[in-house]
Order: sequence, then structure tokens, then C-alpha cells
Amino acid sequence: MSTPPPSPCEPERAEGSAVRIGALVPLTRPGWVEAGRHLLAGLEPGVRDVNDGGGIAGRPLELMVRDTAADPQRAAAAVDELADLGVTALAGEYHSVVARAAATRADALGVPFLCSSAVLDTLTEEPTQWVARLPAAQSHGWRIYADFLLGAGHTRVAVATQPSVYWASGIRILRDHLAPRGGTVVELDTRALTPAAVCDALVAHRATALLLLVGHPEPAVPIVRSVRRDERLAEILIGAPAGQPEFAEWARLLGDDGAAIPFLRYLPERLGPLGARVNTALRERLAEAPSFVALEGYDTIAVLADVLRSHGTDRARIAESWPRAEVEGTRGRIRFSRLPGISVQQWAWPPVQVVDRDPADLDRFRTRHTV
Repeated sequence: MSTPPPSPCEPERAEGSAVRIGALVPLTRPGWVEAGRHLLAGLEPGVRDVNDGGGIAGRPLELMVRDTAADPQRAAAAVDELADLGVTALAGEYHSVVARAAATRADALGVPFLCSSAVLDTLTEEPTQWVARLPAAQSHGWRIYADFLLGAGHTRVAVATQPSVYWASGIRILRDHLAPRGGTVVELDTRALTPAAVCDALVAHRATALLLLVGHPEPAVPIVRSVRRDERLAEILIGAPAGQPEFAEWARLLGDDGAAIPFLRYLPERLGPLGARVNTALRERLAEAPSFVALEGYDTIAVLADVLRSHGTDRARIAESWPRAEVEGTRGRIRFSRLPGISVQQWAWPPVQVVDRDPADLDRFRTRHTV
């Protein structure tokens, strides 16, 4: 367990001055810009609602946004900068490898970090009190996805992949879950294989499912197009457990080819009153259907506001309060706890679905599996 470092010097705050929250968001390439846009679209209305409700003991909440651009070093530097600027806590980030760099630095500096949307199990190498997380850990969600594959009769699974700690972790989770149940997982390295060669490999391995463990839009989009146009693979299932089809850009780029590709979505079957209200407001803000990532952003601020109101703005007190937090979020009641194999305080668990886009209406999602 990491121990709190000496409290860093923080600037004096006058009565009524803003309570600052640092927000880490991918807003430029090679970051997943659309995910970052949705995350920020949830964070900002969360801050507005807090301030409309009186702020934090009469002080306004202020969001200080930094673009990580999917760069771990840039994220770590942003944590240093924001800590020096006196932020009370950190929030955000979508990319798991980037969130891990931010969490590691936040832990070292003693700055509370509430991770909004990154799922890699090991956000820090050692258990820490400084970091809490809203999304389900990768091992939880991806095992659910593996159960979906088995239930649909898919035991010969191929994964199109790229080098990444996140993708490697996903492959390990799938293989560990499928192998004892008679399943196999073969890796197809997209650095060495063209989309056409991926199709040939799928035929050679007699795979019945191809999972896209690759970046979006490249090389995911050309792989999908190639597989969809290969008559030999007319019956193959294409899947995307990481959630690429969640965002509207997927449908815009792929059209009908992007339908019927199941992915993990962290939403309940039906939103409650808070979730429905926030979802409607986010739809107006984004001019499109909000993703679960936008709701994760809103929930992040809801949790931080509750903690700040209950325990004050001292960094150490915030970090100590994660296990006592209990907040009504857009997707259910949020509580944090320690779980085996997870180094941070974890919401166990947000709702998990496997859904896809309906071929008859690309804006409609069909539930394929739920827990």
C-alpha cells in the first residue's frame, strides 16, 4: 500500500475562490477524439449542475482541461502541471495506457484521481488509496464478452491485434476464459498482415469469430470492409469488445458494414430518472446520441462533488473517503471497494451489456447479452 507523501505546497484559496478539478481528456490525434469529446461533454455539464446547486460550500467548481492526445508522457506532465496549479483532484481519461501513466504520477504526488473511462486492471503497480475508478475493470467486462461468444457457439476465435499493453491484456483474459471451455484464440498481427491477408488467415484457421483489438479508424475500418466483402467469410461474426461501434463515427465511416458487430457497453437496460434527464441534455449538447462515455464523465463529477461536500478539499481526506462514498449516478448507485487483483478503489460493478447496431436502423442498438 502506498503511503501519502508529504503534502505539497498549495496556493492559498480565498473564501469563494474556485475549487479546481484537473481533467485529462484525449482531444487530438492519435487520441480517440470522439471518445474524448463525449467524455468532456459529460464532465462539463456535471460541473455546471454542481455550480447551479450552490457549488462546493458556496465555492464554484472549475474544470481545468488538458489534452492527453493518447500520450502517456504528455498525461504524466499534465498531472505535474495541474498538481502545481493546486487542483483538488484529477478526473477523466479514456485510454487505458494513458490513464495508467496518469494514475502512477498522481499516486506519487499524492493527488486524488477519479478515473472516468479506462479499464486496464492494473492502473498502478501497487495498491493505492489515491486512485478510484468508475468503469468496470477489463477482466470483468471481457469475461462477460467471452461468455457471450461461448453462448453464441463461437469457440474458434481470431483476434486482429496491434502491440499494446491493453490489447495484450485483453487477449490474455479471453484466452484464459475460453480455453478451459474448449475455445481457442489465434492472434493475427495487423502490422504484418494486410486486410486481405487477415481474411485469408481467418479462412485458414476456420475461425467463426474475428475480434477487432486494433485502433479506430485505422486499421479497424479497412479490416471490417475487407471481411464484409469476402464471400468466404459471410457467416463470420465480427466483434469489438473495446467498444469502437459505440460512437456515431463508426456508422458514418462504415454504413451497413458497421452493423451487427457486438461490443461492450456500460449501460443498464433502462436509465433511471437522473440518467434519462442527463441523457436528454447530453443529446442536445452533442447533437447526437450520447455514448456511455459521456455518462461516465457526468458521473465522475457527481462523485467528486459529493466527496468534496462531505469531506472538504484536502487531498488526503479525499483519497481516504473513496470507500465511504455513495452516490446516485446516471447508471446506478456508485460505491467503491477493494477487489482482488485491482490496485485502485473500484466501483463493482457498473452495468454491462453486449450490444450491436441494428442492420435495419444503424442508430438503434440491440442487446445481445446482459448481466
